[in-house]
Amino acid sequence: MVFFFKTVVDGREYMLYMGRDKMENEDLLRWGFPEDVWFHVDKLSSAHVYLRLNKGEGVEDIPKELVDQCCQLVKANSIQGCKLANVDIVYTPYPNLKKTGDMVAGQVGFHKNKRVVKVNIEKNNEVWKKLEKTREERDVDLKEERERRD
Repeated sequence: MVFFFKTVVDGREYMLYMGRDKMENEDLLRWGFPEDVWFHVDKLSSAHVYLRLNKGEGVEDIPKELVDQCCQLVKANSIQGCKLANVDIVYTPYPNLKKTGDMVAGQVGFHKNKRVVKVNIEKNNEVWKKLEKTREERDVDLKEERERRD
């Protein structure tokens, strides 16, 4: 099951999604879209949250409000991070994620560290609760979705 969230920023609709657990994160890592952006709490265990950008958009085009929403969602879904007043969040384009055979489930690295953005955020429950209201859990064949997209 994958959790999906919807948001509208500057008149544009965006989809965010995350896996239920580290095994599902492995599937998300394998079948992401090139226009996806990956978010994670830095140096702590957390959900892997993905933002699906609209075609033609890049990381540099993400409105600050949307970055904040993604960060609040990933912070709220970190066992340790959700208890802290503020945390560092890292995000990078999906194609920059690197997975090698010696990594444990849920662990990732980066092809180019220069493409990783780090931001510090403070807890904002209002933003997270608003996203939670849009939460939808679905069974998805991620491989089939990716093949349809390609």
